[in-house]
Amino acid sequence: MAPTHQSDSVALTYDYWAPVYDLVFGAVFRQGRRAATEIARRKGGRVLEIGVGTGLSLSEYGEANSVIGMDISAPMLVKARKRISEMSLRHVTGLAVMDAEQMAFPDASFDVLVAQYVVTAIPNPERALDEFLRVLRPGGEIIITSRISAEHGLRRTLEGLLMPLTSRLGWRTQFPWRRYEDWALNAPALRLVERRPIPPLGHFSLIRFAKNEAGPVSAHPSVPT
Repeated sequence: MAPTHQSDSVALTYDYWAPVYDLVFGAVFRQGRRAATEIARRKGGRVLEIGVGTGLSLSEYGEANSVIGMDISAPMLVKARKRISEMSLRHVTGLAVMDAEQMAFPDASFDVLVAQYVVTAIPNPERALDEFLRVLRPGGEIIITSRISAEHGLRRTLEGLLMPLTSRLGWRTQFPWRRYEDWALNAPALRLVERRPIPPLGHFSLIRFAKNEAGPVSAHPSVPT
């Protein structure tokens, strides 16, 4: 589904980032990307990568995965399509421009959802997290890499000072762990599997939530055209 309202400004911001995204963020987030895709490879099955961007992580999934990537920025996906073609990534079955807050996929469509460095860029993160849970099949897993802001001290002060600037650049510096905790408390079908720091500087975390085994599983998802 195409972006609307607040998401339009996020899409525009990442349209501008598209030409230089790999250069600026490729190496910085490499270890986090590999940590997330390694888990997805082990689990296998149908994967939705939310905020796939230029497709930096697409080559790191395994043959046991069938991957669909979505992003709010069409120029980002132009680069992703080129990467898929040049690297012959047959396990990538589709790309779609879509808003994470209102995805067009049916309920229980995917075995794994991967959201790398994207939650803090979404205007209404909890609404998007609800969508993550909706399209995840029972027994599936949500894998998030995300910045977690400090609860106190100098870093918290600096993050508050930087927030107006980073918001214009496309993400939040302030996003405390309690927002994930509060969201999960309102999702009884969910349980926290893992939370651990990842580079750079330990300011980011790998977070895994599993959806309880219950309820029906939908047919194979299709990519809206």
